[in-house]
Amino acid sequence: MLRDRIEQVEDRIQRAAQRAGRQREDITLIAVTKKFPPEIIREAYDQGLRHFGENYVQEFEAKHPTLTGLADAKFHLIGHLQSNKTRIAAGIFHVIETVDSEKLARRLNEAGSSLEVMIEVKLSPEDSKSGVGPQELAALAAAIRACANLKLTGLMTMPPWSDDPEQTRPYFRRLAALAREHGLARISMGMSHDFEVAIDEGATHIRVGQALFGPRPKL
Repeated sequence: MLRDRIEQVEDRIQRAAQRAGRQREDITLIAVTKKFPPEIIREAYDQGLRHFGENYVQEFEAKHPTLTGLADAKFHLIGHLQSNKTRIAAGIFHVIETVDSEKLARRLNEAGSSLEVMIEVKLSPEDSKSGVGPQELAALAAAIRACANLKLTGLMTMPPWSDDPEQTRPYFRRLAALAREHGLARISMGMSHDFEVAIDEGATHIRVGQALFGPRPKL
């Protein structure tokens, strides 16, 4: 049952926060609902979850009309955003976690909606990963801060996949150091299999899908 899985994840978060000497309320659980139907989002909302992550603009655009009435729900875009979908994204998401270029920031700003944004940072050499390099971070942060409709709050990253959570620790530690360096309070990192390590390294937002909802349905 979803309630049981939420309780299990919550227990893991509580334990990780305690080990790290942190407060539970400083960690935001983002329930990753890509490929799941709107009914699952409503069920999770009824069970007390409030932050939801989606990877694809078009998929969430189709779900969005059926999610009216979830007054204090916050929807995060955690997948790559193409510049030709910025206007749609700005209208349906509260937080865009994957800004990785000045062009994208400019397009989001021009959409006219007030948006919280994070910068996606690429810390691995994998071609499949998106994001801005650490050396380009200062310039992009300055460009976003110059956009009247955007509020830059933090950084996010996707480290290389590993079954061993300890293999992702250096990436999490590096992102937290960059966030401190650039005066950003929010750090989005860690997934179902490694979020305890992310919390240990300072994550303020963890993105959890499978541990909450099980394997994604084949569509």
